[in-house]
Amino acid sequence: MSTEILVIGGGPGGYVSAIRAGQHGKDVTLVERDAYGGVCLNRGCIPSKAFVTVADLVHRSRTAEHMGVDATVEVDFPQLRSWQAEVVDQLTGGVEQLCTANGVTLVEGTAMFESPGEVVVRDGSADGPDRISFESAMIATGSRPVQVPGFEPDGESVLTSADVFALPELPDSLLVVGGGYIGMELSTVLAKLGTDVTVIEMMDRILAPYEADIADIVHEEAEALGIDIRTNEAASNCTRTDDGVAVTTTSGDNESEFEADNVLVAVGREPVTDTLALDTAGVEVTEDGFITTDRQGRTSQENIHAIGDVVGEPMLAHKASRQGEVVADVLAGEPAAYDYRAVPAAVFTDPEVGTVGLTEAETESQGFEPLVGTFPLDASGRALTLDESNGFVRVVADAATERILGGQIVGPEASELIGELALAVEVGARIEDVVSTIHTHPTLSEAVMEASADARGEAVHIFNR
Repeated sequence: MSTEILVIGGGPGGYVSAIRAGQHGKDVTLVERDAYGGVCLNRGCIPSKAFVTVADLVHRSRTAEHMGVDATVEVDFPQLRSWQAEVVDQLTGGVEQLCTANGVTLVEGTAMFESPGEVVVRDGSADGPDRISFESAMIATGSRPVQVPGFEPDGESVLTSADVFALPELPDSLLVVGGGYIGMELSTVLAKLGTDVTVIEMMDRILAPYEADIADIVHEEAEALGIDIRTNEAASNCTRTDDGVAVTTTSGDNESEFEADNVLVAVGREPVTDTLALDTAGVEVTEDGFITTDRQGRTSQENIHAIGDVVGEPMLAHKASRQGEVVADVLAGEPAAYDYRAVPAAVFTDPEVGTVGLTEAETESQGFEPLVGTFPLDASGRALTLDESNGFVRVVADAATERILGGQIVGPEASELIGELALAVEVGARIEDVVSTIHTHPTLSEAVMEASADARGEAVHIFNR
């Protein structure tokens, strides 16, 4: 068969791109070897957030005595998994329907380039591979967990993040190797559900890419949940035992051993590009396997584009989706290109973390004089009524123009609140624009307004600097 645009990978970058190209009237074929929606929808973002919702409900019910609520809560783990699967099935079914409704041809299998204009697709059947010729191709094959030697996942004792959602029962104890956002999100969820969690992190703090004052709050709250966090400690060996696993760690000259039902390895992700035979297509990759592209997603091969995790950080579903839209527009002849000015990120720990744009240090390093406003959530009426007041909102602007360049939020609903600051960064809004916008009372969003006002020394509900 032949097609105008071939999309390889049906995750949040690939399927969005395919739909957008279909909306432009293009003949589009989408090849997916596993499940439409990709890792994010099937084994990542959506399943984990379903677990987050239940874990929060359970934890708040069990710890609300001081608010006048005394409850005994039991978790039916198989039913939790069943409900989570229903959510996933509804969304994956929706993706397939949207693709079909926009004229996208769906092909199941693994694609491998034969030339810069043709792929073979193997689906494991006895009929042999299909051949698809194309005018333009889009690589959106995503990423997979990095494997640590000696900690190869088996889905039973040694787990990846995806394996957690397939466990038949809630583990009594869990070792988590890696204190990044994936490790800390799942540690928080399972600790709230009743698992005894220990986190092993080789860096000097968890959430290393984030500013220290943000990571410190998450660390503090995690320990309050009973999570044992071991920083400056590296996991060096893993042994399967009759009861689970034993993990040896080293910290300087000291060696320790931990035992648990399971060990979760969450030390990062790597691009899935080794299955594509990219050299056959003339597509160049870095030493780490990432594909280099320009601002229109074009690779070293003129008619082949790449989007999402395969092109590097940030490895975020919404970044992939936006890139997919841009490339589809480019292939339709539209004047489109990537703009990374405002790419928000969220960590669904307790409390949540939301960031966008530049930090204060980054602002200064880029030649701006930073203008910073901060509002602590213990001064927020809504945060207090939620009984979640540990955190803050910080707004970073250019002192000369008061144009907002970034923001950081740690606190309840940070993943939602960061949207306002993302819009402010994207449109080049100024401090005055946010301050003069009337925010609903009492809401958490008022903290964004107050932090902006603090940058000008005009905050009402805190003492200004």
